[in-house]
Amino acid sequence: MERTAPAAPPDGSPPDDRLPDVAVLLDGMPRQRSAAEQAASEPREASTAVPTRRFDVRLARRLFPTPTGTPFTFGYGAVLVAVALVSARLSPALVHTLHQGSSTDVAHLVRTPVLVLVASALWIAGGILSPYAVALLFVLTALERRIGGTRTAAVFLLGHIGATLATEVPVGVAVLVGHLPASSLHRLDYGVSFGVAASLGALAGLLRPWLRWPLLALFGWELATDLITFTDPLTDWGHPIALLTGIATWPLVRQWHRERHPLRAG
Repeated sequence: MERTAPAAPPDGSPPDDRLPDVAVLLDGMPRQRSAAEQAASEPREASTAVPTRRFDVRLARRLFPTPTGTPFTFGYGAVLVAVALVSARLSPALVHTLHQGSSTDVAHLVRTPVLVLVASALWIAGGILSPYAVALLFVLTALERRIGGTRTAAVFLLGHIGATLATEVPVGVAVLVGHLPASSLHRLDYGVSFGVAASLGALAGLLRPWLRWPLLALFGWELATDLITFTDPLTDWGHPIALLTGIATWPLVRQWHRERHPLRAG
């Protein structure tokens, strides 16, 4: 479309300044941007895309343990991986002997309670690719980032020790009164699952409701399924006990979270 200017008056006087300039009116119509304008806008668009990608990378990294961000989870996970790799090179008979020596059964708890409670937490039943091993990685990482390494270790040990004693002490009492044979004092019991269950229960108290309740419902359903099948009664009862132990720490872990992240709390 061509631009036109108003015709001059017949008497030769200058155009009336009150009349709008048609060229100005036509400037409001859409037009193609020049190459210079396009080039000037491209750096701004590129600069806004980079921080978004970096944010996504940082968010993804927070799911995994790091030596500085989550030292307890990182160090404990490294020990578990090292134990698993070394035991994979040993003979099955020797590994079974080590499992028996690390078992938190009644006989060992009476003689060397501290030793077996620590040693039993160095083994992962099912290997490093088992569901509880994967859960340990993500659950402990998330919990440690919220309440710190020392307090995460305390929650883990509370579940590990509490659920172990809650399941083994009744066995010892039952043997004493004659309801169970003496062989029940030497059952095989080791692994990290009690500590993981307690840590998951504690972590749920720090999550938003839309994530907290589905997570507890899903894990609770898995534990209920194990109780129905009842293949390993003491372990199957120990997991719900450990989960409830973690849930019981909600007031404490929420206080720890407020102390560690005062701006995020509430």
